[in-house]
Amino acid sequence: MPPDGFSSQQVCRITGLTARQLGYWRHTGLVVPAGETAGGHARYGFTDLVALKTARKLLDAGVSVQRIRRCLQALTGFLPHTDRPLQELSLVATGDVVLVLHGHGAFDALTGQEWILPVAEIIREVERLTPALDAPAQPDLFEALPSRGEEDRRRTRRK
Repeated sequence: MPPDGFSSQQVCRITGLTARQLGYWRHTGLVVPAGETAGGHARYGFTDLVALKTARKLLDAGVSVQRIRRCLQALTGFLPHTDRPLQELSLVATGDVVLVLHGHGAFDALTGQEWILPVAEIIREVERLTPALDAPAQPDLFEALPSRGEEDRRRTRRK
């Protein structure tokens, strides 16, 4: 990395963003550069490049800039210790939904709704309940009752 960071031109070559996109994202605060030169030119650090590439991949996956922005705002609420979600989290885009891989699960970046079922826990629960299937079956109440035809035969025998 250059000692004073990457210039906007270098960042555009690395990330595939246009100078216009980069400027807009800087102006709107989507990804703010790590620093500036004495002349006021943006200088981006390595983690800024990660954030820009992540945002670019989300765009390529069909997620709008507005949705990315809303996701980032929501994520700072869900995960208050996360200051820079695009650099710190693993994100997955499926359609217009952005999922966050965090801990042992995944959740929707906007709503916080969990998306991954704890299959290993479900397996353990099923295994725990399986021995109960080997126990002798309790008689079914309905099986113990005589059928309608059987009742009729008993009545005719008694007569």
